[in-house]
Formats: sequence, structure tokens, C-alpha cells
Amino acid sequence: MFQIFGNNPNKVNVQQSSNFKNGAFNNLEPTVMLTEEASLLKMTKDFIKVNKNRVPKALIPSVKTDLYHQTDDTITWLGHSSYHLYFSGKHILVDPVFCGYAAPFSFMIKAFEGSNIYQANDFEMIDTLILTHDHYDHLDYHTLLKLKPKIKHIYCSLGLASHLIYWGFDAKKIHELDWWQSKQIDDELILTATPARHFSGRGIKRAQTLWSSFVLESSTRKLFLGGDSGYGSHFAVIGNKFGEFDLAILECGQYNEKWPMIHMEPEQTVQASIDLGAKITLPVHWGKFALAYHDWDEPINRFTKSATDLNRKYITPQIGESYSFDKAIATKAWWKEM
Repeated sequence: MFQIFGNNPNKVNVQQSSNFKNGAFNNLEPTVMLTEEASLLKMTKDFIKVNKNRVPKALIPSVKTDLYHQTDDTITWLGHSSYHLYFSGKHILVDPVFCGYAAPFSFMIKAFEGSNIYQANDFEMIDTLILTHDHYDHLDYHTLLKLKPKIKHIYCSLGLASHLIYWGFDAKKIHELDWWQSKQIDDELILTATPARHFSGRGIKRAQTLWSSFVLESSTRKLFLGGDSGYGSHFAVIGNKFGEFDLAILECGQYNEKWPMIHMEPEQTVQASIDLGAKITLPVHWGKFALAYHDWDEPINRFTKSATDLNRKYITPQIGESYSFDKAIATKAWWKEM
């Protein structure tokens, strides 16, 4: 049962990174995990305090898309921060979590009813698996074990190989990246790890592995894969370095005033998309798990209002609905029809 916690890397493997200082990885900007007024007791009380709207009252609507008969470049949201890309002829999976909960144990932080329709057996083959960081809502031990024989290559933040090798993955398939390092995935695709403002850890000790966003480039398109991040100056730096993005996938949920630097509020998500120069934004990190105290649909309501006010383009697919980069789709507020 303890395998689920993973295995922290040997310091020798990570200490050469410029981001690793004083025994831990660090953010580019001073970042407080919790505000001074926050305490474990107060947070526990807030978490167990009844908020009937933290969890949806109705079944989350979703669709089951055939991911292996697509011809256009597409992205399919799989709930929370999991998504599938069919990109330049490759099947790419990002942060898959299909076990039904976002925690080490199944009685904790369960998926909303209807939101966990995708399972490991829905995937025939995965050319590239991308892992942004090691939190349970992004790095799922149970899902990865089931996907293991189907995965050709894994690209991840520095240090995550320690977990994967501990779980029986072939080290030759794993490619770790520090911030600003790039890998040529194939003749067509380049992946670059870029900064994020967050933290890591599956147990008591934090920041022993890196957390990242990623830039995925083909000869025709450029995508920003945001992972988890608080708002910061790194978005403008990334935008200035890479230019316009055809699509930015950015978190917009699980925020709180007690941890304002490690997750974005929805209006900050919109500003991050502006900083990045994103033509279209896909807001994620909502709609499947309640990891904060806000209403389950507050993030998307605030995001869409802010984006509309600022004339920013966005897509809000249902879980399982594919967005084609070659064909426009109608964006509808499906969560308001439940």
C-alpha cells in the first residue's frame, strides 16, 4: 500500500539543477504555500464545513469519444487536468487520473458522479505520456500501472523518474526535463519544459521533484500545457520567448485566499492567457474534484465572464468532447443546463 507514495530522487540526480537550492526545488518568485492566518485546524474546519455546492447536485454530462479514429489535430478533455492530444499523428496523454479519486486513499476526494467515464482500457497505445508534477490529482499510481504496457515514451519534470522507476517503469522510456530544456520527440514535435509557480510532494516532504508547464510545438502549431501554477511573471516570459500559442491549457479552479500564490483565481487565468499570447484558452482543473472550498462551478463561471469581458476566445468542452484545431466548435455553458 505504501508504493502509492512513490520514491523521492537521490539528491545527486537533481542538485545540479539551478532550481534546486537548500535541499529543495524553488519557484522563480518568492512563493508562500499558505498565508500566515491559515492553519491546519482552520483549513480542516473549512474543508468539513458544509457547502452543498462544492459538489454538483446532478450527474456531470460527458461523452465518450473514439480517440483512435481521429484525423485532425484534436484535444479531448478527460476531466480535471487530464487530456488526450492527437497531434501531428501522435497520441499524447497528459496527467491521466482515472482511479476515481485525487488522493492516496479511495475514501478521499472522490470524483464527481459522471466525471470519471474514461479508464485506462480506453487507450490502445500512447506514443507520449507527459507528466507535469507528482501531486495525486496529476500523477495517479493506479492509472499509470494499467497504462504501463501501452506507453512508448514518458516526458516529465525533473525527479519524477524516481517514482516511475520505483513503480516498475523502464528507465529507458523516461525523459526528464528541467525548466527550459527541450527534447525532440520525433521529426515533427519538440517539447520544452517551462516554469510554473507551484510545489510538489506525495508525502510530508515537499519540493523534492520539479513542477513544470510545457510547450509542445509542431511545424504548424504551438500549444501551452499549463500544469498547475499560481499567477506570476513567468507567463509573460514564456509568451515573449515562444510567441503566440494556438491553444493554452490553463488551470482555473481549486483556488483559495489561504493559498493565493500556488493556484490561480479565474481572472488570473484569463490574464495568464493574455501574457502568453494565447489565441484560445481551455480552462481545466475544475469539474471533477473538489480540492478547495468554492462552489464546483464557480471557477468556470468566473473564467467565462472575465474572458468575455476582455474579448478573449475560449473553449469549454464537456468531458470527453474533442476540439479540432481545424474546425470551429460551438462553445456552450453545459454546466448551466444541469
